[in-house]
Amino acid sequence: MASRTTTDMAFQAIVIDDEGRVCADIPESACQQEPGNFFRHVGALALTKSADGLVDPKLVLSWLMTALGAPVALVGLLVPVREAGALLPQLVTAGYLRKLPRRKWAWAVGSAVQGLSAAAIGLIATSLTGATAGWTIVLALAILALARSVCSVCYKDVLGKTIDKSRRGTATGLAGSIASVTVIVYALSLSFHLVDRMTLVIGGLFLAGGAWIASALLFATLTERAGATEGGRSAIKQAVRNFAYLRDDPQLVRFILTRGLLTATALAPPFMIAVGSEAGDGYDKLGFLVLASALASLLSSFVWGRLSDRSSRKVLIFSALVAAVILAATSWLALTGRLAGGYFLPVLLFGLMIAYQGVRLGRATHLVDMADTDTRAAYTALSNTIIGVLLLAGGLFSLIANWFGGEVVLAIMAGMSGLAILAAWGLDEVQQG
Repeated sequence: MASRTTTDMAFQAIVIDDEGRVCADIPESACQQEPGNFFRHVGALALTKSADGLVDPKLVLSWLMTALGAPVALVGLLVPVREAGALLPQLVTAGYLRKLPRRKWAWAVGSAVQGLSAAAIGLIATSLTGATAGWTIVLALAILALARSVCSVCYKDVLGKTIDKSRRGTATGLAGSIASVTVIVYALSLSFHLVDRMTLVIGGLFLAGGAWIASALLFATLTERAGATEGGRSAIKQAVRNFAYLRDDPQLVRFILTRGLLTATALAPPFMIAVGSEAGDGYDKLGFLVLASALASLLSSFVWGRLSDRSSRKVLIFSALVAAVILAATSWLALTGRLAGGYFLPVLLFGLMIAYQGVRLGRATHLVDMADTDTRAAYTALSNTIIGVLLLAGGLFSLIANWFGGEVVLAIMAGMSGLAILAAWGLDEVQQG
């Protein structure tokens, strides 16, 4: 009893503005278990988000494969494999996962597989080099991405059943802030060469593997009530049924459009660094980028989460505005030759990461709150699948950069962010319902 009281007091301290902890859209039985579930969500997410920072395909794995002598073409596969592998399978897997009345078990298995895949990459780095290392790392990353797709389909559904809508953004935001501390320590070590870089990167991979496995064990202890399973039909039929939501729900279409335009915040950092390098700035790409991303997460995740609980629509609008201004400024400074020297690029990149965190938390909270128990998993799978296709199409930006320069790509992405403001403006205030 004392433990429950302590947990409840800590829960009340974090969500202090909630009067009487009234639950609006979860049953009383789930509401009684909410304090313990809240901290299990925070702990599991903090572990997985820490692992994500230690196994960052854009930064860490790209550097690792280059150091191992893998072909550049294989290095270029890392981000598409990671992003598309985590998103595209979801439209198919959602139908099967709907057969599970308690989806925490699928999430736990997916997290454990991610941990084993990360450890496998660490083992590969200690024993293989060249193209062999490159291909096996890409394969291990593909398995990790597929496991992540299972977790992504299940998580929002479990979150929606165990945490009330007024506190979901707080849970995810708090987890992001906690995880960022781990990543900041890691980034500082990379930046200041406190340990041999290869040793540190490989050690980080094994640490990430352990974090994912620990999160699986913790998530399995959630108290989750059985949910609807009638959506668990064949993959093809379920895919067709999911696409029907685009016809029946204009708000879902507008949300996916907003999210699609805001993929610019995820795709832009490599181009920002590219134009900075061309301007003569010799930043340590690995340490600096990891540090900038982690600091942005630490300083903004909890705030974005709390704001998302009040209005995820406004969070998306404001994040899009920040991204549009930063990307436009970066493009202009690069075109006018003013990006070199000083602190322009680090400040701009940090600002974009702030916007990126807002996009992540705003769109996750908005999707959970706009759907109900019966449509949440299908909405998540459909949205993620469409965004996965768009991220694959984002490879065209590399061709544009080759033809016209990274400055033009950043200008296009600034325009995308500007259009996202207009798209998000028409979203409903789902937290008011």
